[in-house]
Amino acid sequence: MSHGTRTAARTRAVRLGPRSLAALALTSAVGVAAFGWPFLAPPASQLNAHAQDAPWLFSGLLVLLVAVVAATISESDLGPKAVAMLGVLAATGAALRPIGAGTAGLEPMFFLMVLSGRVLGPGFGFALGSVTMFASALLTGGVGPWLPFQMLAMGWFTLGAGLLPGPVRLRGRGELLLLAGYGFLAAFAYGTCMNLAGWPFLGAAASNISFHGDAPVAENLAHFVAYCLATSLGWDLGRALCTVVLTVALGPAVLRALRRATRRAAFETAVTFDGRAG
Repeated sequence: MSHGTRTAARTRAVRLGPRSLAALALTSAVGVAAFGWPFLAPPASQLNAHAQDAPWLFSGLLVLLVAVVAATISESDLGPKAVAMLGVLAATGAALRPIGAGTAGLEPMFFLMVLSGRVLGPGFGFALGSVTMFASALLTGGVGPWLPFQMLAMGWFTLGAGLLPGPVRLRGRGELLLLAGYGFLAAFAYGTCMNLAGWPFLGAAASNISFHGDAPVAENLAHFVAYCLATSLGWDLGRALCTVVLTVALGPAVLRALRRATRRAAFETAVTFDGRAG
């Protein structure tokens, strides 16, 4: 194993084992169903007959599954150093979220999630995204049935950054462009996921953009696109542009700081205590 590969391995705060991967795959599969059920369920299904209840059901289910993934990851390889790093980054992300809240989607926490996932890997990224969104909801009073969907979507968002190519060799401008491009697209993907979570609640309030359980998929898809354009396009664009600008402007310094911290943490080195009396 080369020195660069060993360094990359040490900066992976969480190594996903078989149990963690299985729990993550199960949660993601249920998450896809929770977000996409309006397009996956047949028009005559009982799920569509209870369209107003389904988001609550999936919300409760996702709470349990995200907790299972977090517990499985922590049991696999989340040592005290990684827990400390997780706490610091989650607290920072939670503090950043309210800064631009209510202002055209300016949410600086997203760029930190991209850079943290890139440096610390997909396993740590999923845990960080979920915990950060939970902590920020407590901080801003944004606790509700939408929170489990936000936690899962942000977990995916940060996990994806950890799966980007070239974690060892790609540096400099090329890496910044990769991260900025990912942040731009993933910010829109996050917004689309959250639109899917909230869209069924609209009911018949606006028939041209609302979900109709007895309508064909093509019609509901057209309604959903119109809903996104009418309600969140500007917000999602603001989030995406903010992520790009902050990644390009602050990315080099933040990436260096994160990589320096992970090298010093040496996650794969066990924590030991000196038994001699002080």
